Amino acid sequence: MKLLLIGQGYLGQAITRVFRENGWEVIATSLSGGNETLACDIGNPDDVAKLPVADFIVHCAASGRGGADAYQHVYVDGCHNLVEQFPGVPLLFTSSTSVYSQTDGSIVTEESPAIPERETGNLLLAAENITLAANGIVARLAGIYGPERSVILKKFLSGEAVIEEDGQRFLNQIHRDDAARAILHLATSGIRGEVFNVSDSTPLTQRKCYESLCRIFPRPLPPSGPRDLNRKRGWTHKQVSNAKLRATGWQPEFPSYLNAAEGIARTL
Repeated sequence: MKLLLIGQGYLGQAITRVFRENGWEVIATSLSGGNETLACDIGNPDDVAKLPVADFIVHCAASGRGGADAYQHVYVDGCHNLVEQFPGVPLLFTSSTSVYSQTDGSIVTEESPAIPERETGNLLLAAENITLAANGIVARLAGIYGPERSVILKKFLSGEAVIEEDGQRFLNQIHRDDAARAILHLATSGIRGEVFNVSDSTPLTQRKCYESLCRIFPRPLPPSGPRDLNRKRGWTHKQVSNAKLRATGWQPEFPSYLNAAEGIARTL
């Protein structure tokens, strides 16, 4: 089986490793090429036309921290170009749980309203709709952490962490390797045309998270302060459910962020 992987960043590298460990040939692309990737601007149909045919496509390219124009180009135009160039080849698009804008602490499932407050969130939904219309799969990923990457833990260990207001806002996360294994699972499951939340099994309130980290790493509890309204993923308060994905047979190796914290700390 051959995977065409669009994007070879932090998550893409893990996807490459996991698929290859399971016998797949992986052809990866990046914007500039190099490091055994094909150069491809996914928003450019002429670039996409030069890509080889594969058995499955995963679009996990990043927007380069750009705004609405970058989201349109990489996600909306990118998904459109892929389904136009490779009709019938299953496409999995990695979206984000940031499309859920709930602020009441409720449990959100794939059936919950996805009404983003930001233009970038609406562009993610547009890319999702292109993918689903082509009978593809949408994986809405929670905040990704993993080896050498955890903003929460870095700030906690450096003493820069702040508990926002009462600390009751929920944090929804997924270990990078669990996300990669979920994508492999969906690729090989035969499931098509559906949306799945890819999150761990234990949403933690910010206060609970930091209190637990204080027990794992003997440090004082961070001070309280105002909420950060400029977060990249927006300010939301929700518990993302992974029940639908688990019902298909996937289970996270790290059901809680706290299961991985000590291992991650050694890589920071």
